[in-house]
Amino acid sequence: MQINKINNLLELFYKQYQKQNKESIFLQSLKQPHKKYSWEDVYLNINKLSEEISKYIKKGDRCLLVSENRPEWMISDLSIMLSGGITVPAYTTYTERDYEYIIDDCKPAIMIISDKIQYEKIKNIIPKKEFIKKIIFFENVENNSEELNLNTHDIFKKNNYNNRNFYDLKIQRKDMACIIYTSGTQGNPKGVMLSHGGILNNCEGAHELLKTFISKKPKFLTWLPLSHSYEHTVQFVQIVVGARVFYAESIDKLIKNMGNCSPEIMTAVPRFYQNLHQKINASFSKARGLKKLLVNKTVQLGKKKLNKQKISLIENMINFICEKLVRRKIKNQFGGNLKAFISGGGALDKEIGSFLNAIGLPTLQGYGLTETSPVVSCNSIEEIRVETVGPPFKGNLVKIADDGEILIKGENVMLGYWKNDEETNKVLKNGWLYTGDIGEFDGKFLKITDRKKDIIITTGGDNISPIKIENDLNKSDFIEQSLVYGDSKPYLVSLIVLSSEYKNTSNEKIQYEIEKINLNLSRIEKIKKFFIIKDQFSIENSMMTPTLKLKRYKIIQKYQKELEKLF
Repeated sequence: MQINKINNLLELFYKQYQKQNKESIFLQSLKQPHKKYSWEDVYLNINKLSEEISKYIKKGDRCLLVSENRPEWMISDLSIMLSGGITVPAYTTYTERDYEYIIDDCKPAIMIISDKIQYEKIKNIIPKKEFIKKIIFFENVENNSEELNLNTHDIFKKNNYNNRNFYDLKIQRKDMACIIYTSGTQGNPKGVMLSHGGILNNCEGAHELLKTFISKKPKFLTWLPLSHSYEHTVQFVQIVVGARVFYAESIDKLIKNMGNCSPEIMTAVPRFYQNLHQKINASFSKARGLKKLLVNKTVQLGKKKLNKQKISLIENMINFICEKLVRRKIKNQFGGNLKAFISGGGALDKEIGSFLNAIGLPTLQGYGLTETSPVVSCNSIEEIRVETVGPPFKGNLVKIADDGEILIKGENVMLGYWKNDEETNKVLKNGWLYTGDIGEFDGKFLKITDRKKDIIITTGGDNISPIKIENDLNKSDFIEQSLVYGDSKPYLVSLIVLSSEYKNTSNEKIQYEIEKINLNLSRIEKIKKFFIIKDQFSIENSMMTPTLKLKRYKIIQKYQKELEKLF
């Protein structure tokens, strides 16, 4: 498939649909196993839902989509496009205030809501907004305004409908496909306008990356919210490769779900890999005797191979045994068929990346932003450089500004922020997107070294990256989460959330642990004081974004008094 010659995402789907066995399963829910949609089902349901949506919108109208990951998500997204509308995905973790902000900002003509749980968060907003013409549900929802209500069950059962022409709308690559709101780590979210061409450009780069090692009909397990630009684009990559897509039950059941469907590919954010590293490491630390020796050799020799260091004949033989007795067992826990984890949405710690690759779980780190559709670069399976985010995708121009900031130009760059020229002009200058990330090139490989917005500047004028220190803290078995603080202060302090197994650990023990971590930090990076908090940072308490990044300003705001007492 020549993706560079495809005009829009509807055309991409239709071309792949024509090539597929129409009865083969394309989308399947693991939470509701009876929900299996063949390629033919998906095609017909897009037609049926689009015909209904078209009654209530005109070209360019926004359609808010509020749903957990499930097969109907992709069907709805493509149906909105086929109706001439623009999809606006919203996180299911938003509060009522968040939803009202986005609804007021984009003024959707219709809303697609998955179930009663999601509806409860929005039901008080709907009567106040005259621009909302229709609500479509995936499940039966009672006590809602009947004149607004439609249900996909009824729509999908229809026999009388018209097959819509996927080429009729004449959508061009430069036309808007969706508005994806940023997760708001710095304040109110901004609506990022992404084009069909931008997402297609990402699909082309991803296909080049995957085609060398995946099967003809690869299995994908999806759990990262489809409202996030990363997973939103991944669904179109799934179309490109003719995948069978499984929707996970929940983050808590990911490992079980991997056993259920044996995926080849899974995309996730660094927090997932950090937790995975902690769990596997904790298991390894309990090994004794010969088992302990094998585990240590597996990690040691795996890292040597990863770093392309010379391995002796004896080491090769030991590595063969490690492959059979350790790595194969680990792979089987993840379904036995995993070809690659792909990490994005934040910086993956080098040690964690090295460890996972060494034990037989290939982990490819990439880099991107919502504003770049979202992928800029990614490591390939043939050459994994864990300290980098890989070479830029074809068609992405990347350069480093004089102050080290990474600048991006290309079709993948956003059209701008929805109704926000002021913010658009701050980051888009002469066609270049100013990312706010600091980086450098190591040959053709891009390396992220810092983040402009997250830099702490002490009273001594020192520029310090809190994320780097937090990564070091979070590697400790004792520490589940941390936040480093010290902007305009003489030294650094930290909030600490203890791991569940070590909740009752004394302050003295944690102090000793931090002193060990400080040994590997420069003088200005050392943590001088800390205090322990009971509550984890989570999406539910608004301390983390839906992609598990810390909302620094919220955390600092909540614990301001405690932090100030440390100085």
